[in-house]
Amino acid sequence: MLAIFSIFKDNTLIHYDPKNLYRLVEKMPNKTTRRTFLKRTAGSLLTLLGLSSGGYYYANKIEPSMLGIEQIKIEHSLIPKSFDGIKMIQFSDTHIGFQYTLSQFKKLANRINQIKPDIILFTGDLMDEPNKFKEINQLLPILENLHAPLGKFCIFGNHDHGGYGSDLYRNIMEEAKFEVLLNQSSPIRLMDGSRIYLLGIDDAMLGQPDLLAALQNVPNHHFTILLSHAPDLADNALEYPIDWQLSGHSHGGQVKLPFIGALIKPPFAQKYPEGLYTLGTEQKLTLYVNRGIGTTRLPFRFLSKPELTIFTLKSEKA
Repeated sequence: MLAIFSIFKDNTLIHYDPKNLYRLVEKMPNKTTRRTFLKRTAGSLLTLLGLSSGGYYYANKIEPSMLGIEQIKIEHSLIPKSFDGIKMIQFSDTHIGFQYTLSQFKKLANRINQIKPDIILFTGDLMDEPNKFKEINQLLPILENLHAPLGKFCIFGNHDHGGYGSDLYRNIMEEAKFEVLLNQSSPIRLMDGSRIYLLGIDDAMLGQPDLLAALQNVPNHHFTILLSHAPDLADNALEYPIDWQLSGHSHGGQVKLPFIGALIKPPFAQKYPEGLYTLGTEQKLTLYVNRGIGTTRLPFRFLSKPELTIFTLKSEKA
């Protein structure tokens, strides 16, 4: 059995001895391409998981097929009382076509429908390579069969733009009755006239996010939820009248190691890799980062299982 393995993290080579729990750190040259980084990360991970064939199999086959369901309560004084109990479900980063199959996605859609959400939110990266995906005719009915009486909404992720896939993604989602929020807002109205607002901005890596445009038609003193594929844009959103932000993109790091943390943190998901954050002091913004469903670049998940998030709205006294 190997005693020492090496991990590349933040352009640093860390030699790690699991038995004695020590680390020897060696700074690497700053000029490291993304492809080089991914190769190094893959090599490091394979070295680690290679200590046990069971560990490799778990990270490649078992954890990616698991599903965690997180339940979060959203309480705020601007939420109208009539919205109490309204249920939203967020799914993200399916990356269909890389390691995640249409058969798996169909099971996920059935699970979402069993939960009976009032609102469905998709926060980007539907297909891993949209322009190379050849089974659109099978994907569309699955998306169409997702049910939410108050609406289905989505935004662009970086992979939705990649490979000239922007129009393809938009056409699929609109045909499946999703409202694509591209630097714009949409009110969620109930029968009594009360409403909250969903905002959606473009992807930070390959798009042109515009928070001012998204807020243009949102009146003051209404509860707002921003959908942004990139979680780190929350620092910008904090400067605007936005109450919550829901994001994906990070995959929760996709691979996490004890004493080291997330190995893979893409641009715009460096600061907020997963879970719940409260930003600001006087004007507060709550950010939730979903770990996503699929994988990309590396076909592994380790200590970062796929996730559906259920949000339940509740009015809070001012």
